[in-house]
Amino acid sequence: MMWRPSVLLLLLLLRHGAQGKPSPDAGPHGQGRVHQAAPLSDAPHDDAHGNFQYDHEAFLGREVAKEFDQLTPEESQARLGRIVDRMDRAGDGDGWVSLAELRAWIAHTQQRHIRDSVSAAWDTYDTDRDGRVGWEELRNATYGHYAPAHLTETCPSPGEEFHDVEDAETYKKMLARDERRFRVADQDGDSMATREELTAFLHPEEFPHMRDIVIAETLEDLDRNKDGYVQVEEYIADLYSAEPGEEEPAWVQTERQQFRDFRDLNKDGHLDGSEVGHWVLPPAQDQPLVEANHLLHESDTDKDGRLSKAEILGNWNMFVGSQATNYGEDLTRHHDEL
Repeated sequence: MMWRPSVLLLLLLLRHGAQGKPSPDAGPHGQGRVHQAAPLSDAPHDDAHGNFQYDHEAFLGREVAKEFDQLTPEESQARLGRIVDRMDRAGDGDGWVSLAELRAWIAHTQQRHIRDSVSAAWDTYDTDRDGRVGWEELRNATYGHYAPAHLTETCPSPGEEFHDVEDAETYKKMLARDERRFRVADQDGDSMATREELTAFLHPEEFPHMRDIVIAETLEDLDRNKDGYVQVEEYIADLYSAEPGEEEPAWVQTERQQFRDFRDLNKDGHLDGSEVGHWVLPPAQDQPLVEANHLLHESDTDKDGRLSKAEILGNWNMFVGSQATNYGEDLTRHHDEL
């Protein structure tokens, strides 16, 4: 088939995002490049006053926490019991919920929106419906289909993709870049992506084993002179394009200072891969681990460092809500407002 540029551009914008030049009010430079973990909940962590909304949203995810708020206490506890069984089965299946299993569950629920977005797009990529996505399927779905060169005189031969597209070299580079990312996401090396591997391809910032590819792609985006580093002018060029004779705004000068003071950690005048990684994937507190420790501490009645199903159900209203707890929290908020 012939090249379909409108489909390509739509898919690229949906996946990679359209980047424009931020205004002075847009916040710190490169905010779109920086991955900051979202809070587990925007609710106050106010257990002392019997408000467990933060814990509910951290443990279940925000949307599922709303569903639990509509259940009777009996229904809520029954569903929590099934979640406890799932947590244990996903771990070592020893009949107890360990700190690691609890943390893994919380991390899983917090990424539900990402997995849902991948599931929604799955059929677009898995064109042969075999439950996996091969590189050829992904390439064709993203960049358009090509008939084998020997079947038609008009179809480009291998290596001549995008022959009828303006700026073909750019698209060739993007194709090579995506293939490289796919190979890293494909951890078992079978050239077929599972749902987890496709999620890593589409959302590499969420996966530790994809960290190096995120850094490499960021370097390639900014490193215009191809010396392997990000110079301050390259950093600024990604943010601001000066018009002839225009005086550089104060906010751009502030960004230069930010580069010198906070980005260039070893003060050698440019950013290497390690510094780029520190910038775009900054170290962060392990929020699921903090919450898992909290829930374990509050529920581990025999203090053996693990949770039985009975211990979790004995403290069920900290883990999940119901019609009863939701009503109680509404009363608490109303009392505080008065």
